[in-house]
Amino acid sequence: MNTTVTMTEQPGLRNGVDTTALFATLDVVKSDPEIAQFQFRAENTWISGTHNRTVIHKFFGAKQELEHREPTVLEADHPNVLVGADNAPTPVEYLMHAIAACLTAGIANIAAARRVNLTEVSSTVEGDINVLGLLGLDSTVRNGYSGLRLTFTMRGDEPEKLRKVLEQSVRRSAVYDVLTNGVPISIDVVTD
Repeated sequence: MNTTVTMTEQPGLRNGVDTTALFATLDVVKSDPEIAQFQFRAENTWISGTHNRTVIHKFFGAKQELEHREPTVLEADHPNVLVGADNAPTPVEYLMHAIAACLTAGIANIAAARRVNLTEVSSTVEGDINVLGLLGLDSTVRNGYSGLRLTFTMRGDEPEKLRKVLEQSVRRSAVYDVLTNGVPISIDVVTD
């Protein structure tokens, strides 16, 4: 995943982030921690084979039911070599997008809050999987990634400031937290 951001600033914005709104949000959450509880949702439907579609639209946050401006539709599949039809990226490729996107968003917000200027943020993500595990051929091999490697290219203020912004983004990233600390998952089934 390679994402490049080049921003021409407008009054009241730093790196494309409305810092007035950012600090106002922090103040509101500090004064009412209950407002910080969010629940995101996704609805997935099988299409055929390994091809499926997810719609992301509604969520709960700031003490109310909310909707994104428009639904986002994501499709997933496996490549032909893994018995799919290659209609879309694999779910594990979306995971790479999720970590890169979360860290990049954090970089933008943290840099804006710290008055660090950005002129470019790009990243690449690589993940290694041995499919012996997910194919059920070797129980000693894990099903998921054995490792992820991210490389960020950042330009703007001096390098040490940029490194500190990235380090803070990693510390505050929800996706990084889930990937490194795990999360309890419950699965229910409804059948007719």
